[in-house]
Amino acid sequence: MRMHVDTWDPGYGTSLSGDDRSPSKTEVETDVEMSDWRPVTPGTVAEARLIRLVDGVRRIDARVWLDSGEPGPPSLGVAASYAAGVVTCDLAAGSATLDTPLVERALFTAERLAAVPVRGATYISVPIGSDDPAKLDAGIQAKLRELEIRVAQQAGADHDLLIVDGPLQGRSSLPRVLGYIKTHRAQYLPPAHTSVVNVLESGQRTPIFRLGSPFPRLSWYVQLPGGDGAPWAGVVRVECPAELSVAEAVALADLSAVTLPRLASSPYKDPRAPQNLLPIGGLERRLRALLGDARLLHRSLRLAVA
Repeated sequence: MRMHVDTWDPGYGTSLSGDDRSPSKTEVETDVEMSDWRPVTPGTVAEARLIRLVDGVRRIDARVWLDSGEPGPPSLGVAASYAAGVVTCDLAAGSATLDTPLVERALFTAERLAAVPVRGATYISVPIGSDDPAKLDAGIQAKLRELEIRVAQQAGADHDLLIVDGPLQGRSSLPRVLGYIKTHRAQYLPPAHTSVVNVLESGQRTPIFRLGSPFPRLSWYVQLPGGDGAPWAGVVRVECPAELSVAEAVALADLSAVTLPRLASSPYKDPRAPQNLLPIGGLERRLRALLGDARLLHRSLRLAVA
């Protein structure tokens, strides 16, 4: 019996989910690139030079209750702030720049309300049609995803790679885009193919496999350096649009395997190392600062609706 200590700070959960990591019902095609699965070491592939990384952060500033005056309990809503930005890394020059980030605030409720101005900001109304907490949360995530797409489009297309945090759903039309998934919540591969992930070394990847509905895409796993400890430590899943040819997908997969290790974080710099890439960690810290003081916003909301 062996025990492993997960490299992630326990406040962020685990990189390899436990109880909820059940076999996925998504249709999987494993012989896209090769039928004889084995670790893939890219050949003489030059790493990407200009990389753009897109991420967003969100925060619930307050929960609100709406009383219509009609019989029945009040309905739940949330006031949330969310922000998205792009960090551009030039690996040859060793530089990183933050493109203009966007910040929005909104009231997510069952019905449309008037906008609520507070000190230095305004909460727009986003009607969800329900006060179910799960649907309110999904509404926040949808608006954040829209904001991430906007900042990515504004950043331009003069890059070698565009990396978005999370699955590609709704963002596959962006140029040379890869989805970057650092937490494994579903088991996509059958056991025989999963064993290949277990033996990956830094800079290696699995062969490409195809994921079907609800949204098709091509995917592969990459091993980052410094992932000692728990099973699949340092393993990330990467995906690209399903519309690409196999040759185009292989080129992107090889490019990701030689480039992503350069961006991997270290435990003393990031509690989710090495999967939370260094530029992403810096971007998240900057975006959280732009969200403003949560206590001040909470107090301003109480005064505004009093």
